Amino acid sequence: MADKKKSIFTEFKEFISKGNVIDMAVGVIIGGAFTKIVNSVVSDLIMPALGLLTGNIDFAALKVVLAEADENAAGEIKEELAIRYGVFLDALINFLLIAVCVFAMVKVITTIRTKAEKLKKKEEEAPKPEPAPDPQIVLLTEIRDLLKKNEEKTE
Repeated sequence: MADKKKSIFTEFKEFISKGNVIDMAVGVIIGGAFTKIVNSVVSDLIMPALGLLTGNIDFAALKVVLAEADENAAGEIKEELAIRYGVFLDALINFLLIAVCVFAMVKVITTIRTKAEKLKKKEEEAPKPEPAPDPQIVLLTEIRDLLKKNEEKTE
């Protein structure tokens, strides 16, 4: 049984130390920070501008009240029961903005990878210049040619 626990621990250690897990963790952290930025853009920039265009409507306050808030005889306050579709619209716009940003990033990365692959393939297919011959071989070839010329002259 101890061997199984040790092997599971060892497997987990190997899994967690792989580069992919670390990359994923960094992505999650950056994604969380990015989500805060997008939420701020939607809540603080887009929704007020959209509210202004639609006659100062506060989208977060849009709701359909199903039951009003009231106080019972014991003094307990019963909260209002409502469908808050304005908050849903806010979340929907958040989602759409994040989706557009992720799409743009993936598109840019794909374009860069495609260009890099084409460039690499072009470099691989390009004819490679022949390596310069060894200087000793060049010298021996010249000597051979000179010897042939001398033989032809003497004949």
